[in-house]
Amino acid sequence: MASIKARPALTLLFSLGLLTCAPADSSPGESGASEVAPTAGNRLIELLEAGLPVFGLVSGEKTPESGATMGRTLLTDYVFYSLESGPFDMLAMEAYITGMTEAAGTAGAHPVMLRIPPIRVDREAAVEHVRAGLDAGAVAIAFPHLESAEDVQLAASAIGDRLWPANPNGDVLNIVMIEDQAAVEAVREIVSTPGVSVVLPGPGDLSTAYDGDAEAVENAIQTVLLACKEFNIPCMITGNSDDVADRLEQGFELFLLTEPSALATGLAAAGRSN
Repeated sequence: MASIKARPALTLLFSLGLLTCAPADSSPGESGASEVAPTAGNRLIELLEAGLPVFGLVSGEKTPESGATMGRTLLTDYVFYSLESGPFDMLAMEAYITGMTEAAGTAGAHPVMLRIPPIRVDREAAVEHVRAGLDAGAVAIAFPHLESAEDVQLAASAIGDRLWPANPNGDVLNIVMIEDQAAVEAVREIVSTPGVSVVLPGPGDLSTAYDGDAEAVENAIQTVLLACKEFNIPCMITGNSDDVADRLEQGFELFLLTEPSALATGLAAAGRSN
């Protein structure tokens, strides 16, 4: 079993006065039964603070029926719901969560990690996207294509004082996605900026950034992982049944899996019973 060290909560954002946006009111979803009991906070945070790896699945089709299927998938710790492109349809996401909740019954809906459009497209719109996502029930916001400390500061301030671990009692994560060569080159500055919850080097977009050079992409991923270890920030990666155990041994702590069968593989490799 790979060991993950539980990290102390940070309070630096408050001391620097970076968390200035008022948080949106929302009630984060609860997950199914597991070895770490959910609280009024966020199950992903519960697992990370306990030093346990986190495993999630891509949402699938954005329909209530697909949400119901996910609600019956009890092994997953969270659902990754992407609205990076296309219409930013909160009503569809809410219907998906309703379908998931109804199918899950007493176990409760899985937490939702929402990927919003890149903030470099429209920084003001990004703040509204975050607030809308939190209102709809997301407990983690993924920010694609962040490239600078300034980007991280915006991602942090948009969530406000609900952000963990800046607020030890916070119940929302931000996921800083490293997907461009410029971001890889500035990764230590990005990762060390107050206000980072989790960092995700995105293999798909990095492949585009490095013109399909698989070795360069893997080197970029490992560069990001090394920075995460240096600054004690959880690092996340996409994966499948073939590579999840290896990624766990490398030190990744959160996993976005492409297939339900990979959940059992990952849990077994991590020594988690469920």
